[in-house]
Amino acid sequence: MGKIKRLLQAVAVLGLAAIFVSLGFWQLDRARELTSLKNAPVLHDSKTYSLNQLTSPQGSLPVKSYGKKVQASGHYIANYKAPNQVAADGSVADWEVALLQVDTASAILVVRGLWKDRFASPDIVMSTNVNITGNIYPGQYEDRAANTPSQLSRLDSSLLTSVTDFQLYEGFISESSERTRSGEVTRNRISLAMPKNGIPGYYWQHISYVVIWWLMAALVIWAPFYKRREDGDDNL
Repeated sequence: MGKIKRLLQAVAVLGLAAIFVSLGFWQLDRARELTSLKNAPVLHDSKTYSLNQLTSPQGSLPVKSYGKKVQASGHYIANYKAPNQVAADGSVADWEVALLQVDTASAILVVRGLWKDRFASPDIVMSTNVNITGNIYPGQYEDRAANTPSQLSRLDSSLLTSVTDFQLYEGFISESSERTRSGEVTRNRISLAMPKNGIPGYYWQHISYVVIWWLMAALVIWAPFYKRREDGDDNL
């Protein structure tokens, strides 16, 4: 029994150490990706993609999809105010953000325009099918206001997971056009700046996490030997 116990302890220690080592490599990869993104040239892609060509509701928005032009259709099932948002020209305003149901199970956040223009298309109701075109961006990380049932503190679909059963796409679409059976919806649209990089954090922050995770792995491996030596000293 003693040998089996020691074997199980060794497997547990090695397994835990392997997890910490893999987390360190993950942070190292993120640091390298952050560097490559900062140094990569900006490529302009004029192609229009369908939503499912760029992303899915089961995962995060791929970095390569950031800013690309996308088209989608569905029904608006909720409407929110997003205060203190910053456009590409630096102007700060409150935006109208809708939740677009794109199929029977999933939905995505859509920036329709300025909050003050929200009554520009009163004919659009929940039963109205809309076809939209716009650019897709990753969700925001920093709050711009308080979060309430009618207001979003930031453009982040995770804020809605507790109030809807739909699978939510990560990120959001900033509309450049919107069309119903009645024709084109005319209103002021918002131009957004591309995120500076696709990975949150800073290079040296990721490197510090690498050191921490690998130090944890070393401590996990060293701890049984320390305990064994301490037990040996107690028996003297």
